[in-house]
Amino acid sequence: MSAMRRALEFLFTRVLRSRLGIAVVIAVLVFGVIGAARLVAGPTDPTSGLSNRPAEPISTVDPEAGDDGVLASAAPASPKTRPGELTPEQTADRFTTAWLGGPGSSGDEWQARLRPLSTSALTEKLTGADPESVPARRVTGAVTLRPRTDAFVEALIPLDNGRLRLELVAPDGRWLVDAVDWERQ
Repeated sequence: MSAMRRALEFLFTRVLRSRLGIAVVIAVLVFGVIGAARLVAGPTDPTSGLSNRPAEPISTVDPEAGDDGVLASAAPASPKTRPGELTPEQTADRFTTAWLGGPGSSGDEWQARLRPLSTSALTEKLTGADPESVPARRVTGAVTLRPRTDAFVEALIPLDNGRLRLELVAPDGRWLVDAVDWERQ
């Protein structure tokens, strides 16, 4: 029997030293730790499933505080204009007239007409622009405003072959055009 015992010991140690044996030992250890943790944790609610998440969502916002999302349901604040200054509609209208009046004039004259109605950032962007490149010739409708805040407004102006979109800002109550975009129709 000792030969048989030695053969079994040899086979057992050989299996334990192989990859399969190591994997079996690791699996036994993992399941042992899990089993011990469950014994220490005590009984669980069988209806809770595998998760220990709360049944209800955790709320960190006062439901009475209103909507604080990006798309607010309330109407944006009315644009504020400093007394004696142009309204956003008037600024957009005058800028559009100056912008369309470019053909036939020099670039310097055209930019001189736009400068008092533009922010310094827009004036810099328009440096070197050719007034002949203006794609439209006349206004075909009234200015439509989309107020975003009390100091930021989007103005839409229908033209003969498209629509001009202006972004106006008034950090100090004086409205100036900050961006120009053209949409061809």
